[in-house]
Amino acid sequence: MAASSAFLFLLLAIPAVYGAQHIVGGSSGWTNFGVDYDTWAAGETFTVGDTLVFTYGSNHQVAETNEGDYNSCSSSNAIATHSGGSTTVTLSKSGPKYFICPTGGHCGSGMKLSVNVMDASTTPGTTPATPTPSGGNTTPTPEAGTPPSTTSSRPPPPSGNGADSLVRNLMVGALVVFGSTVTLMC
Repeated sequence: MAASSAFLFLLLAIPAVYGAQHIVGGSSGWTNFGVDYDTWAAGETFTVGDTLVFTYGSNHQVAETNEGDYNSCSSSNAIATHSGGSTTVTLSKSGPKYFICPTGGHCGSGMKLSVNVMDASTTPGTTPATPTPSGGNTTPTPEAGTPPSTTSSRPPPPSGNGADSLVRNLMVGALVVFGSTVTLMC
């Protein structure tokens, strides 16, 4: 009995690792021509593993396109097209993603969404490493009148998501289970 209780406790101690869920257009959804999807997207951070949830009426659809078709509001070469009122798209790789409503005139009226998906290890506000200048000098020179920086550059702290968090939770869960099993035996 103690072993089965300990196993159940361990299973409950392991959280599921999920990305964030973004409801496209917020409370207005993918249904309103008055929604500025660029402004909505600018207020969000999209990371690999997150999902986009499109909610819409029967007179709309969601087409994932390439950049050229996004710019020209064409769905003729759509990567995927969805209908049915609710579509969830998992952001499985980093880079730009483009979506339009392929119903005639809707994309041209603003029903289009472009998002830039970041790697899960990228923290918002950080910049990927830049190549070394051709002169070989890797020390930036401050602008005139700018005091030199006294802070060191360190990688961002772990975000608490992903494999590191899972391993940490497994270790804590195992210690708790081991401790309860030892207590039950005494």
